[in-house]
Amino acid sequence: MTDRRAWVTGAVAIAFVLQGCAALPGIGSAPLDTYELSAPTPETRVHRRRTQILIAEPSALKALDSENIVIRPAPGAIEYLKGAQWADRLPKVVQARLAEAFQKSGAFAGVGRPGEGLAIDYQVIVEIRGFEVAVGGGDRARVEFFVKILNDRNGVVRASRTFEAVSPVSGSGNAAYIGALDRAFGDAASQMVVWVASAT
Repeated sequence: MTDRRAWVTGAVAIAFVLQGCAALPGIGSAPLDTYELSAPTPETRVHRRRTQILIAEPSALKALDSENIVIRPAPGAIEYLKGAQWADRLPKVVQARLAEAFQKSGAFAGVGRPGEGLAIDYQVIVEIRGFEVAVGGGDRARVEFFVKILNDRNGVVRASRTFEAVSPVSGSGNAAYIGALDRAFGDAASQMVVWVASAT
């Protein structure tokens, strides 16, 4: 009986020690590296000085609608980049950087997001169809957007188009993956801005 009590007491003591270790700084899950996208500065010869546009929050499937950074080791397979995350849900990050790219182009009288009180002529509706790094056989980042320009006054879709951009991964590690995604995003976003300016 005495031996059994000693064993139970020892087990409880070990449990408390393990709990204490888990609470110590530097022990347990390491903090994730957090990444952002940069907004390109598109060059367009078309200027819509009287047109104001709204950049709606993009839609995306659940796999892309989070802070996780998607890796594709094979067609149809999805993993997440270890030790890394976006600064916010990917649709929010894309929305913010797209709005900035449209603003930097200088092609429109006004560019805003929902809730900013602009009198809108057109909405830019974006669906994120791809935003990942394909690994194996030459790592490369791929970004794909399906975009609609919606007349805000009558609800009619003025035009729609798919934009896709690919960028090879240069180097190794998480920063190299993010760099490739950033370049692919900048390419697709620049194409989008030029097209919206010409289509509105």
